Amino acid sequence: MYTAVFVLTLVVLVSHVAQGLDNGLALNPTMGWLHWERFMCNIDCDTDPDNCISERLYMQMADVMVKEGWQDAGYEYVCIDDCWPSHQRDTQGRLQADPKRFPGGIKKLADYIHSKGLKLGIYGDVGTNTCAGYPGSLGHYETDAQTFADWGVDLLKFDGCYMNWTLLGEGYVNMSNALNRTGRSILYSCEWPLYEWPFHKPNYTAIRETCNHWRNFADVYDSWSSVKSILDWTASHQDIIVPSAGPGGWNDPDMLVIGNFGLSHDQQESQMAFWAIMAAPLLMSNDLRDICPRSKELLQNRHIIAISQDPLGKQGYRTAKVNSFEVWERPLSKKRLAVAVLNKQEIGGPRGLAISSVPGWKFCDPQCNVTQILPQYKEMGVQPLHSKLVVRVNPSGTVLLTVSPISSNFKSHHNLHWQDTSIKDKHSTIL
Repeated sequence: MYTAVFVLTLVVLVSHVAQGLDNGLALNPTMGWLHWERFMCNIDCDTDPDNCISERLYMQMADVMVKEGWQDAGYEYVCIDDCWPSHQRDTQGRLQADPKRFPGGIKKLADYIHSKGLKLGIYGDVGTNTCAGYPGSLGHYETDAQTFADWGVDLLKFDGCYMNWTLLGEGYVNMSNALNRTGRSILYSCEWPLYEWPFHKPNYTAIRETCNHWRNFADVYDSWSSVKSILDWTASHQDIIVPSAGPGGWNDPDMLVIGNFGLSHDQQESQMAFWAIMAAPLLMSNDLRDICPRSKELLQNRHIIAISQDPLGKQGYRTAKVNSFEVWERPLSKKRLAVAVLNKQEIGGPRGLAISSVPGWKFCDPQCNVTQILPQYKEMGVQPLHSKLVVRVNPSGTVLLTVSPISSNFKSHHNLHWQDTSIKDKHSTIL
């Protein structure tokens, strides 16, 4: 007989989320499409016109987003990443789009995106150059912010290459202030902590006051090992980063690679589930013009998106490790709980975990209603505190559940509302 013994308890939370950037944006995690992971720095429009970084690519993605239900599902930003500009600024010192690949300029592209009811994102860098070697914004923050505003840009992804790390904070704050001074609402996505972590622990209070979301860790690749490394990093730093997340500012684990080449369908479900649990921006990087129906259905799953966009605005975190399972939980509005159970064992077949092993289940006294969201939607009914329900999880797959109390004398839920100073996960030993 197997008995699970939890040896580490949750620490009571006492702090509140830091004051966020006051621009009225990103009150829920951002949803949209971003070119980088799938299309990278492909500027060869002569031999690969369908996939090169050009105005045509973004117009086509916008068309598909409207036609194929992406906009209706909540995806609203069409985002340009690196490699869009000319290598030289214009005679007035302003950034300019590559004239061959963007013959109409960014303003024309923004107008087209806006005509579809969508929003346009663009890319810049806090340093002297972008990561791909195009002009950076150091020394040009005011000019570039006004240029983006004049073009009608709605989001700026601001990278951190070619910059002395000791000046990163100053640069990110300066651009944040410059964007606000334009008077245009421009969502500000920064990479400040990513470039500071190799040297010291970043100041997340300052970051949240400056940015709408922020990258913490390495670029995502189209592989399960990459997705796992992001989850592992997030869990090992959750006591530092989770308290900073909330309406107006979010931790960004990077793009969704669902619909590409490297993940099995179970692994795609795992990425989608955990990005929702982490209250992460849902920025797809794939080819929406040619995506398999199953991946499309997953990305547009309204039940998962509802967890992602839950109005309580709390980021979930890992609460248990049990026999090669990981359990992550996220508090939701109406005293509900989202639970993701990941089977980290990558051999054999599906394995079972008792619902009573979930740390948050102790609040189901006397009972809760359980709904399975992934791998298939299924009402699992009312379950008592000592439920015998077992969820079965495929290797590298995830079961995603919502748990709703149905008792009028439901116990205090404050431990799951992140009134914490630190967050630790429970480890479990199988005897």
